[in-house]
Amino acid sequence: MKRPWIVIACAAIIVTLAMGVRQGFGLFLPQMSAALDISRASFGLALAIQNLLFGLVQPFVGAAADKHGAGRVVAVGTVVYAAGLAGAALATNALGLHISLGALVGMALSATTFVVVLGAVGRVVPPEKRSLAFGIVTAGGSLGQFLVVPVAQKLLAAFGYVEALYLLAALVTLCLPLALGVAGKPAAHDAATHGPAQSLPEALREASAHRGYWLLNIGFFVCGFHVAFIATHFPAYLDDKGLGLSIGASALALIGLFNIFGSYIFGVSGDTRSKKHLLSFIYGGRAVVIALFLLLPLTKMSALAFAAAMGFLWLGTVPLTSGLVGQMFGIRYLSTLYGIVFLSHQLGSFFGAWAAGFMFDLYGNYDSAWIASIALGVLGMIVNIPINDRPVARLQQAGAR
Repeated sequence: MKRPWIVIACAAIIVTLAMGVRQGFGLFLPQMSAALDISRASFGLALAIQNLLFGLVQPFVGAAADKHGAGRVVAVGTVVYAAGLAGAALATNALGLHISLGALVGMALSATTFVVVLGAVGRVVPPEKRSLAFGIVTAGGSLGQFLVVPVAQKLLAAFGYVEALYLLAALVTLCLPLALGVAGKPAAHDAATHGPAQSLPEALREASAHRGYWLLNIGFFVCGFHVAFIATHFPAYLDDKGLGLSIGASALALIGLFNIFGSYIFGVSGDTRSKKHLLSFIYGGRAVVIALFLLLPLTKMSALAFAAAMGFLWLGTVPLTSGLVGQMFGIRYLSTLYGIVFLSHQLGSFFGAWAAGFMFDLYGNYDSAWIASIALGVLGMIVNIPINDRPVARLQQAGAR
């Protein structure tokens, strides 16, 4: 057994690098769409494909991590990630971009981010500290956004998108040595310490029969729509309004900065308070913040204030949602079961990235996407309230022995 702090630290840095690079892709939209002579909808489709495959392969990648350990999965994902970024630099048309930045990077992200590394972390920390540990790792994704997005903007301005993508590919390869920190087969330890034996098909049947599991899926769809829409289109939205692309980069960085605090605070709170009620608060809070942003005059200050508020509510859903899955079903198949919920998140991300660009090309503005974001925030607030978050009968019986 590795010491918990080693696993947590390596997991957090892996997420910092993988998510940090990913959150900067929206900055490439104006330059790459002009250079490749493609529309915003076509560029958005590349990121939509990325988000969709990020989710579609996640349950399978999670199952691989549950069987073979997170380290091997992260290592393979890192190589594919770097190849995808290099391929995007070489792309000459929309198809090349869809294959590289879309398909390859999307599949790589499933192996180098939350689902895989949280499964490794969940096995080395006690249940009463699990939500906190998940919050620390999630904050790594926000730290990456805060640190890497401004770097990506400077690389774009200094060298252009081709060289910037190559340099980001080199940065991603740092995940290879860090994979050692989350390596190790989980099965033997899990069987000894985390409840009665259960097969993967049994775990899937148990979760699919649980109403709360499907409500979590609906809520996480909302989260994915919000995150992908803002990360992909907010810089361009601000640029269209005359504030400049640099304000968009600053806004994304500020989202990352404030999400460090949000992820940590919601992670800590999830160990002592109802996770489902905290999730309801986050989704409702997002709807209010977006509505206020649209109602107030748009200035640099209001854009940055919006980024700070959304940042606090950005990925606090991750430790709470993954924590609820572990709380209800145990952690033996956490990567797999959370991977399925994350698929729903990425379905939402697909529509957030692509549909917003499609509506912009159709109407010349993002108004419909903003309105949809508010409505979905209200939906996310409602569906989390009735979730039955008690451990399933199998775990209750094991605890009574």
